Amino acid sequence: MTNIQADAFDYVIVGAGAAGSVLANRLSADPTLTVCVLEAGPPDRNPFIHIPAGFIKTLADPSVTWQFKTEPLEMTGGRRISTVQGRTLGGSSSVNGMIYNRGQPGDLDSWAQRGNRGWGYADCLPYYRRTENRIGEAGETRGKNAEGIPVTDMDWSHPVSEAFIQGCLGLGIPRTRDYNSGDQAGVGYYQRTIRNGRRVSAARAFLKPAMKRPNLEVRTNARASRILFEGKRAIGVQYLSAPGAPAREVRARREVVLSAGTVNTARLLQVSGVGPADLLGSLGVPVVHAVRGVGANFRDHYASRFVMRARKGVETLNELSRGLRLGSQIARWAMGKPSILATTPSHVHVFWKSFPELDQPDLQCVFTPGSYAEGKVYILDDYPGVTAGAWQHRPESHGWVRARSANVFEDPEINPNYLSDPMDVRVHLAGMRLLRRMLATPELGKFIEAETLPGPKVQSDDEMLDFAKRNGSTTYHLNGTARMGPETDPGAVVSDRLLVHGMQGLRIADASIMPSMPSANTYATTLMIAEKAADFIKGVEAA
Repeated sequence: MTNIQADAFDYVIVGAGAAGSVLANRLSADPTLTVCVLEAGPPDRNPFIHIPAGFIKTLADPSVTWQFKTEPLEMTGGRRISTVQGRTLGGSSSVNGMIYNRGQPGDLDSWAQRGNRGWGYADCLPYYRRTENRIGEAGETRGKNAEGIPVTDMDWSHPVSEAFIQGCLGLGIPRTRDYNSGDQAGVGYYQRTIRNGRRVSAARAFLKPAMKRPNLEVRTNARASRILFEGKRAIGVQYLSAPGAPAREVRARREVVLSAGTVNTARLLQVSGVGPADLLGSLGVPVVHAVRGVGANFRDHYASRFVMRARKGVETLNELSRGLRLGSQIARWAMGKPSILATTPSHVHVFWKSFPELDQPDLQCVFTPGSYAEGKVYILDDYPGVTAGAWQHRPESHGWVRARSANVFEDPEINPNYLSDPMDVRVHLAGMRLLRRMLATPELGKFIEAETLPGPKVQSDDEMLDFAKRNGSTTYHLNGTARMGPETDPGAVVSDRLLVHGMQGLRIADASIMPSMPSANTYATTLMIAEKAADFIKGVEAA
């Protein structure tokens, strides 16, 4: 790639994650525009990024992740929950679980109903299709764009997973042909962003091809420390390579676009003087523009997981990932054959209802033919085991992200207020009881011996809730801290064109703009948001 000598560009994008990668590609496709991308992390050269099973290593590696933690909360038993996010080219798409999940059409229709023009499902569907290269069976709602993210079907399965599915069918839960078609309800195998045995991150699909263009410059190890303003207009970004390093500046002739992720976008706005006035005052940051909603409306999915011991002789992931069996799996992966090295952390999905009267699922459940040791981070049990988890699609509980100081090398305060709403507690408990029903079917019973976590002694609502407090965890689906909404909405941060209210030349395109939690993992919708933002910037609309 030819380096651009000038430190002024038409567009400066902060963050080379899912959204930033899409934006960099689409904007730099116009050779008359110049684009600079600032990424706080390093290039994506770590080999564990590209091996799907390598997420076990990368999630614990601070060289390629932000090792964020929540505040200790009463509803998490006083624990600080790890909310790791990606910090490398591709962002969280380089370290996530590789699940492709759009959610329900009603999620987006509700955004439009809040006054966000052009954000209904029918409006957004062309952008989902444009970001996707569906490999395999694809209906009219799916994308076949060779320049999109490849979405493939699971090619490695386990008899225990199929028994779990059959047990769900026996409970009256239908098998889904395509949960991304717009009809989500049912059970089946996840679709994933893996092709030819390797993770395909947003950086690999969108950013790397664009980096060959002379009008795009990507700067890694460049941590944005402040947005530069002239009055209410964003004119550039200041960034640092390390604590105490000299600050550098890059100017934007047209726009600064924030795609730094739910935590970092909110924090960068705050330390730059855009946010709640009282918070900025406590940080000693001069107020450029008081926006109450910056950092508010923070949401995440909170999951509880059950572990079952498998019967003697059943080889789960716990056994297949050790010794000679692991060697065999590595050999299969190297030869391009289905292998545990090229699977997602969750294998089977169940989208279902906490209460029969509901019209649509309000729960997502997952199943994996493997289990992690209690209290240990990504260490598999020393006995054959399986895991099933559940979380509420659209939690009412919401919290905040707040900078602790103007120093961007100090982690912000992250408070998701998990299970603080009574309805969330009710739905969470219903999800846990649904898990038990799915794990107690005769079909699965041929393979399963006993429940080890939480164990049969945990039965009452109080006991179940206590377990959820002590053992629940994030699903890393952070969103909402720069909520989209009309200017008349005092909590909204950006317009339906993703421009920050009351400012010029400043746009946000990442999961932070989501007005409400989608009934899904957030990755697919973040790609869609970025694709839509690119059209806004270029002044065009999807065909």
